[in-house]
Amino acid sequence: MLVEDLHKFFLECNAICIDNRKIVAGDMFFAISGDRFNANTFAQAALDAGAKFAIIDDKNFYIDQRTILVENGLQTLQELATFHRNFLNIPIIALTGSNGKTTTKELIDVVLKQKFNTTATVGNLNNHIGVPLTLLSFTKSTEIGIVEMGANHQKEIEFLCEIALPDYGYITNFGKAHLEGFGGVEGVIKGKSEMYVHLRDNHKIAIVNLDDKLQIEKSAGIEQVLFGVNKEKSFVEIKNVEANPFVKIAFNETIVNSHLIGLYNANNINVAITIGKYFGINDEAIKTAVESYIPENNRSQMISKNGNEIILDAYNANPSSMTVAIDNFLQLNKPNKTVFLGDMFELGNDSFNEHLGIIKQLKEAIDVQCFFVGQDFYKCKSDETHFIFLETFDDLKQNIKPNQFKTATILIKGSRGMALERILDLL
Repeated sequence: MLVEDLHKFFLECNAICIDNRKIVAGDMFFAISGDRFNANTFAQAALDAGAKFAIIDDKNFYIDQRTILVENGLQTLQELATFHRNFLNIPIIALTGSNGKTTTKELIDVVLKQKFNTTATVGNLNNHIGVPLTLLSFTKSTEIGIVEMGANHQKEIEFLCEIALPDYGYITNFGKAHLEGFGGVEGVIKGKSEMYVHLRDNHKIAIVNLDDKLQIEKSAGIEQVLFGVNKEKSFVEIKNVEANPFVKIAFNETIVNSHLIGLYNANNINVAITIGKYFGINDEAIKTAVESYIPENNRSQMISKNGNEIILDAYNANPSSMTVAIDNFLQLNKPNKTVFLGDMFELGNDSFNEHLGIIKQLKEAIDVQCFFVGQDFYKCKSDETHFIFLETFDDLKQNIKPNQFKTATILIKGSRGMALERILDLL
């Protein structure tokens, strides 16, 4: 079936669903098989649950006229997404980067919603399946689309840009994330810069941070919207940034008091301010939007518990985000500081040195009690009196006493697989 014909069927449906357990009446079910399952086997269940159509790529599971046979379910999903993107013909802002993608996406969304009907990536559905699903969630009422793109190897951002065809692109930063898949830091830079290549080749616009020299270098030759703190070429005059612990930003004649912790979140706010001004949103509306945004899902959350102030940043971690989180924590003018740091994953051959680097960062902070949790940190074990190394989370549980922490300021950060938010139950 031609994609334009399939698109007509799609427009008769409420939404796309790839999980038959989550079907809502009127959905279009796409059978996207995995390494361990054949999704075509769920087509009947999807139709029974109310799906209007089921897209299959195995003729053995054809049921009736409600089943539509295609050559490859995933490829068809991606092609349908691009067709739908062109059908709507709305401005699309795409963003990628090593750190801060989800927070930045949500800030841009909340700012643009002051004037436009926007649709943005839900959660972190930012891969070769998530990006098509995001595009297919756009409707005729969507005025601006915001698409987050994640990657753990080269050529992935290039592929996602070919699907989404963004008009505007932003790279939050180049950091030490997914080093194993990218083949080192240079591989990260090359992989993320695939967005700049796409924008340049298609005569689109890059949003670029003037405070990041590498971003300026890699985005050369592209039409740009620039931002930075106290930079003459900035689209918006951002005058001052501070954080103790919440980020406070002055732009034009407006002061924004955010609910985001740490100077590392300042650029996330600055780009949202810049994009808001670019699309004609007034200063007061931008201020209202940013100040209304409260992070959740374990991302830079400030939590009060049993007299302790806790910075919960356990959504994910890599050497770059870990370093800036620690730097920010150390500069806070707060008493009784304690850090709980969990292993950083997907670092490949760089893992030992990167975990050792984090430990060295805290060696001189003798007034900060440091708990390092996980096998990778444990391999770097040293005997500083303010360091405690624990190989597993269960070991940590055995070493935390009831009411051990009182009026403390605590940072919790680690990779998602470490699930360090569990520490809250110990405090």
